[in-house]
Amino acid sequence: MTVFDTVLIANRGEIARRIIRTVRAQGLRSVAVYSDADAAAPHVREADAAVRIGPAPASESYLDVDAVIRAARESGAQAIHPGYGFLSESVDLANACTDAGIVFIGPSVEALQIMGDKVAAREQVAARGVPVVPGFDATGLSDDQIAVRATQVGYPLLVKPSAGGGGKGMEIVTDDAHLEAALASARRVAKAAFSDDALLLERLIARPRHIEVQVFGDAQGTVVALGERECTLQRRHQKVIEEAPSAGLPDGVRERLFEAAVRAAESVDYVGAGTVEFLVDADAPDEFFFIEMNTRLQVEHPVTEAVTGLDLVALQLAVAAGDALPAVPPVTGHAVEARVYAESPEGGFLPSTGRVLRFDAPAGVRVDAAIETGSEVTGFYDPMIAKIIAHGHDRRAALAQLDEALSRTVILGVETNVDFLRSLVTNERVVAGDLDTGLIETLLPIARTIVSARMIASARIALRDETAAPSASLVAQSNSRAGGVWSALVDARAREVAFETDDGVVVDEHADAEAGGDAESVAASISAAVDADGAVWVSEQGRVARLSPLDRRARMKHRLAAQQPASAKTTPEARAPMPGNVVAVHVEDGVTVEAGQPLVSIEAMKMEHPVLAPHGGRVHVLVAVGDQARRGQAVATVIATADSPDSEGAS
Repeated sequence: MTVFDTVLIANRGEIARRIIRTVRAQGLRSVAVYSDADAAAPHVREADAAVRIGPAPASESYLDVDAVIRAARESGAQAIHPGYGFLSESVDLANACTDAGIVFIGPSVEALQIMGDKVAAREQVAARGVPVVPGFDATGLSDDQIAVRATQVGYPLLVKPSAGGGGKGMEIVTDDAHLEAALASARRVAKAAFSDDALLLERLIARPRHIEVQVFGDAQGTVVALGERECTLQRRHQKVIEEAPSAGLPDGVRERLFEAAVRAAESVDYVGAGTVEFLVDADAPDEFFFIEMNTRLQVEHPVTEAVTGLDLVALQLAVAAGDALPAVPPVTGHAVEARVYAESPEGGFLPSTGRVLRFDAPAGVRVDAAIETGSEVTGFYDPMIAKIIAHGHDRRAALAQLDEALSRTVILGVETNVDFLRSLVTNERVVAGDLDTGLIETLLPIARTIVSARMIASARIALRDETAAPSASLVAQSNSRAGGVWSALVDARAREVAFETDDGVVVDEHADAEAGGDAESVAASISAAVDADGAVWVSEQGRVARLSPLDRRARMKHRLAAQQPASAKTTPEARAPMPGNVVAVHVEDGVTVEAGQPLVSIEAMKMEHPVLAPHGGRVHVLVAVGDQARRGQAVATVIATADSPDSEGAS
């Protein structure tokens, strides 16, 4: 029996807050760690103690093993809970805990080593009779040798880092012409994320479902399965919606999955919480293949908690202290979780950063959130800012409850995927359980938010109120501008004030008459807030728009532009779609490029985004690898030349 009374949580955001709740409920003392970017974060305030571990970049704070161990020693913590992500599957942290006499709330070093290497994990579980996807280890092979092996296995293929998880670095390759670029991108992401660029290539199943089994092991040698979760609804290999139990499996398949998962965990004498992940062929659901084992708590663990009644963090603490596992409880009802990301679905799911002007969480469901009103969402960390979990008597009831909760979720100040989540949980295929990991791609592109008359009316009231009692930030903004936003705010007293959306659309100037009812009551039913630039964020049933007021001069300019014939011209600047770090420059300065050709890649919130040439011509690169790009910053210019294949109409 191991005794500890203080637990350090080596993580941040919603998972740190969630662990703190259970640590406190168990009568233990909690210690938070934080980077400079998180000094005012909720998890820092909610813990019994907090220790700074470094500057904002994760590599210099949350991923710094020495800093975490120092924080544990300084705070008197005898145990460390790593949460998920960051150091949760770190062999170095587990070893450092052993050396320091600190309990690592996770599996053994051996289990971390084997299951943290996808190649070793495949071999380990295959020896126990667990089916694996056809593929090969690319370690030590040249690109030419990889190409030969890839042809032998057969396209399409999935290229993925041997280390790490979460979909980072994964690339789909449909033919040998695209293999070289995919290998380079996967290695680059893997090296940055996991300090290991070893790759594994596997046959890509055309219509896969992603089903994972929650396993738990104790020090007495018992390993159990606590049910499965359906994690099929993904985008770019990142889960969006998860549910428990799965959306329907043939008779006998669920039991076989449990047996295979337990065998996989038993093969490494597993202790603690873990997840064994499988691919199930949607067209042949009686077949499944092991893909990896996550040796930690999962983001989606709340749905398992909802249907089993267990607190998985409390179970982790008990097992780490040497307790035996309790009996496996029956599954009751159905639970669905939606991940709320700070991103713009309409803008290609690009990350969104900024200050949260207002956050209203829905009542009646479980909400695990990283944010609160006033929180700052930065580009340093993962874009997931909240999880909303609904539990109903069956799947349809849980989906309906989740949709209703999302309609009451208000997040202003940063763009989110809340409205997209609503469309997803009400989608006919989703409701019917006809799932595969490519389903979300069939819904793209996402249409722009329709700004209703009620939203415009609410925005006008918010501007009027802000004009009457402006915030300090807006006063400071107005003092530095000649008219501009402030003159528009004053003009907001007039009912004819117009607004422009972020994509340049001028919305109806005479919406009040269409809104229905008294303007004041309409505005009171729709959440709105004014940001530091004088724009109004409005939210109606999950739909959010950012509306910038237009003064008379700007309105006249738009009217004149509308009277001119449409122009097919493009601007020469290739601009960063979001703030981030330049991780690759794909072209040499001065070369001729084609429209749509990748020029540079920018990384933000653990994702890479290419910046493409707006048209054909000669390129002038304005940034270098390692530079920090601002949102909207020109990272290259492309000057059309007479011989450019698509130079006509470009400028």
